[in-house]
Amino acid sequence: MNPSVVLVSKFASRLISGGFANFETTTLDFFCAGRYHPAMTTSALVLFSGGQDSTVCLAWALQRFDRVETVGFSYGQRHAAELAARPLVLKKLRASFPDWKQKLGEDHLLPLDVLKSIGGSALTDDVAIEIGDSGLPTTFVPGRNLMFLTAAAALGYRRGISDLVGGMCETDFSGYPDCRDETVQATAKALSLGLARPVRVHTPLMWIDKAATWRMAAELGGTGLVDLIVEETVTCYEGDRTHRHAWGYGCGQCPACTLRAAGHSRYLAA
Repeated sequence: MNPSVVLVSKFASRLISGGFANFETTTLDFFCAGRYHPAMTTSALVLFSGGQDSTVCLAWALQRFDRVETVGFSYGQRHAAELAARPLVLKKLRASFPDWKQKLGEDHLLPLDVLKSIGGSALTDDVAIEIGDSGLPTTFVPGRNLMFLTAAAALGYRRGISDLVGGMCETDFSGYPDCRDETVQATAKALSLGLARPVRVHTPLMWIDKAATWRMAAELGGTGLVDLIVEETVTCYEGDRTHRHAWGYGCGQCPACTLRAAGHSRYLAA
């Protein structure tokens, strides 16, 4: 029998026996299966900025996948501190965690300067950090995570990687709509269709607060990883590397510093 007929027959049988409750999943798993290009299920591509959250996500991926590559994005951010931190964090991870060193693969840096061209954000322009007319902080960069995921999925396609890992979170966060689970998973579905193969986006921090993020770092890499995050990662919206706090470097005033500091305090108090 023609393979396409067999595929559609399986698809129809699944619908008849199981109903339409899982129609979207069934469609992706069965109807599109014959069009998917092969991808390595033991490899992951981590969206790695050089900040606390993406570093914890990188450690999470290194515990679960045999090979892990990283990708960062230069999108015209006002400060380069985070981008400068990326190679330092990777170097120290390799030096401090021999098992992870064997798994860490190539690092990629992609330009997304269109976000700077669009502008209007406190992260790309000289704009005060405050709540804007939209009700969101002026640090919101419209479409940033959507572009990050799209670029990462395209890179993963070329690298044979279908699993993406990102630090998006809708628990302790600034309300950005592109950090929400619904947005991330809808994007993953669209990318799966657009690339004709599965794209899975793992978000290990989605449902935990900043205190739990610190705790996860300790569970994954002990005090060595926690110390590395304190000393090397950059979260501060101002890119401040001059003021040292118990939780790391930063201005101590911007929303990112406030969340990181409060989470660290709760982590120590637990």
